[in-house]
Amino acid sequence: MATYLKADRFYYAHETKPAGYLELVDGRFGQWTESMPSAAQVLDYTGYQIAPGLVDTHIHGYAGHDVMDNSADGLRSISQHLPEAGVTSFLPTTLTASSQQLEDICATIADVSGSETGAKIQGIYFEGPYFTEKYKGAQNPSYMRNPSFEELERWQKAAKGLLRKIGLAPEREGTVDFIRKATASGVIVALGHSDATYQDAKRAVQAGASVWVHAYNGMSGLNHREPGMVGAVYNLDNTYAELICDGYHVSPVACQILLKQKGTGHVAMITDCMSAGGQPDGDYMLGELPVIVKDNTARLKDGGNLAGSILKLKDGLKNVVDWGIATPEEAVHMATYVPAKSVGLEEQCGQIKANLSADFIVLKDDMSLVATYINGEKVWGE
Repeated sequence: MATYLKADRFYYAHETKPAGYLELVDGRFGQWTESMPSAAQVLDYTGYQIAPGLVDTHIHGYAGHDVMDNSADGLRSISQHLPEAGVTSFLPTTLTASSQQLEDICATIADVSGSETGAKIQGIYFEGPYFTEKYKGAQNPSYMRNPSFEELERWQKAAKGLLRKIGLAPEREGTVDFIRKATASGVIVALGHSDATYQDAKRAVQAGASVWVHAYNGMSGLNHREPGMVGAVYNLDNTYAELICDGYHVSPVACQILLKQKGTGHVAMITDCMSAGGQPDGDYMLGELPVIVKDNTARLKDGGNLAGSILKLKDGLKNVVDWGIATPEEAVHMATYVPAKSVGLEEQCGQIKANLSADFIVLKDDMSLVATYINGEKVWGE
């Protein structure tokens, strides 16, 4: 017998449905109805609202574990703990490293994928290594180099097809040819950690790049004579901007400007979270680099640069509403459907739709998280 989820509001991808009942059948979404079906088993969340499970397409670690640890147990632990952040799908994200190390990590993620019991691994994101040293951020510049499609093919073979997105700096030699080949093979190309000119970025987008790595951070700024990467983020249509909404990486005002320029349908909220996410303040590692976490930020011990974040996506969702720069509907859209669509996963996750896995979250009216469900089963919550 089907179960019906009762709540005051349901956030669909392109509409918000009022109070009613959402059918759950064998771990998948069914149909929404306004009135209660007769003799139905009801999961009652009267007074609350239902949104799709959050989708984090840029996350390096959580709960004391880092993707770069190359640990199957670590990946499983990240998966198990992410539902406390409202996340039900994610892309384990690497850092710039040696070719062999990245190949080994691909193989490990591929072995774990499908056996995880919490948030679902929906692919792999390579943040690098084809970046520029000037905007290295919290990454090791000694591994930064020009792109190689043959190298990408080796990684993809090790990943068993899971490598879904790769970031690069468009000013590096050979990027246009690489982008064309990568996108033709089904890999999304993101642009960032770059000192590119506007024209460099435009050529990359024309070749097929479609995502901007953590907008504003690690990229050439907007100038009235050289619009740079930030100008390209604002002005090039049909592209998706990742955005870290923790209030530290990007000010709320700059977030608001980006939302106005891109539209909320092309902004994907991410965390860029590192292993210290969900952990107490103290000393941590981001890949090979020592990091200190305090005052809600993660910074490199050497130099003090921001080193990823400790943001939980549920808090980014709430922040943009609390800051008054997005409606609840827009906030949910930017943390679910848009990130999923930005990497071609909108038919696997990120929306409430009949026959998709019943991965969803329960929210209070103030957008705080109450519970997280995966495949129709409660995995975290009050």
